[in-house]
Amino acid sequence: MKRKARQKSGYLGHRSHGRGNVKNRRGSGNRGGRGMAGIDKHKWSWAAKNDKEYFGKFGFTRPNKVTYKVAHLFKINQDALNDRLEKKEGKFYFEFAGKILATGKVTVPLSIKANAWSKNVEEKLKALGGTIHKIE
Repeated sequence: MKRKARQKSGYLGHRSHGRGNVKNRRGSGNRGGRGMAGIDKHKWSWAAKNDKEYFGKFGFTRPNKVTYKVAHLFKINQDALNDRLEKKEGKFYFEFAGKILATGKVTVPLSIKANAWSKNVEEKLKALGGTIHKIE
């Protein structure tokens, strides 16, 4: 079935098609170069507004950084007081795959297994007869 051809509506009989002088659109010089050319020269104001991190160096990623989840001693002590921890041989037992920090007071003997801990944790636990060991 033959269909009626679409009639072009815009810019018929207009030589520049709305782009100014015929010579305006020759080459990439009309737009200030191709791509990111001139970003540090005549396109600087665009870069300052739209791509602030284009210039310079931003940070460094340590390849061997070890990060731990953290548990605080006062929270472990609270869990022991509220009977949320298992009690073995007169001590409350707590195991954690992370680092124990020595914030707060310890009021009950604790036996803790963790990957890492601060110095003060050992001192606080030993004062009440508690122990801390590395997870194997």
